[in-house]
Amino acid sequence: MTDDQAAAMERLKEKAPEAAELLRQLANANRLLILCHIAEEERSVGQLEADLGIKQPALSQQLAELRQYGLVKTRRQSRSIFYSIADERAQAVMGMLYEIFCGDAKAVGARVAAPAPRPSTPARGDTAQFARITAVARR
Repeated sequence: MTDDQAAAMERLKEKAPEAAELLRQLANANRLLILCHIAEEERSVGQLEADLGIKQPALSQQLAELRQYGLVKTRRQSRSIFYSIADERAQAVMGMLYEIFCGDAKAVGARVAAPAPRPSTPARGDTAQFARITAVARR
């Protein structure tokens, strides 16, 4: 292993817990929906509830988790609270996920390169789908 490779491995080891925590925050379908929705533009709690169909108690719980980790920020206007993405890493990940699963990453302001085309294979569940994406992305 070269000195550059060893230094890169040390940086990876230092950042792995931070990356794992970010992924843990994103490993919830409701939080992903919220982040994807506010990646387009800021939204009020009422808009999120109506658009996503998540009941207010569950929505508040997920927003609190995202706020606690610093992934979203709030803006108060009169009686309404508006949410937007506060973390550029989350914005980039949302853009990448949007492109992989939904199409056009530009629609959510992603600053990531388009992934290489991957062979079409039938989905065998979320875990298998992500494993295939990871394997193809490494090529």
